[in-house]
Amino acid sequence: MLTPKYPPRDTAPAHAPARDALVPVPQAPAPVANRSTVQLTPGSALALAAGGGAVVLVVGAVLVSLLLAVAITGMSVAVCAVVLRSLLNTERNR
Repeated sequence: MLTPKYPPRDTAPAHAPARDALVPVPQAPAPVANRSTVQLTPGSALALAAGGGAVVLVVGAVLVSLLLAVAITGMSVAVCAVVLRSLLNTERNR
């Protein structure tokens, strides 16, 4: 069940290809795709700018909230460290 299953051996001959197979054959150039240009109307340009601005505001709000969460966590850890240090010092002085 867990043994690997190998594909059957290749049955092609193992000799080198003929000399003619190594010479490149000239080919016709590939056809160029017909690309149409996108034209923005003033309304669609305004909508695109408003959408981009909204994305920037949302990403900025998320990053600021993450930074604020890290700052609050750091402050709470610092306050806990000060309280524990104070408790340990009062126990040591008794």
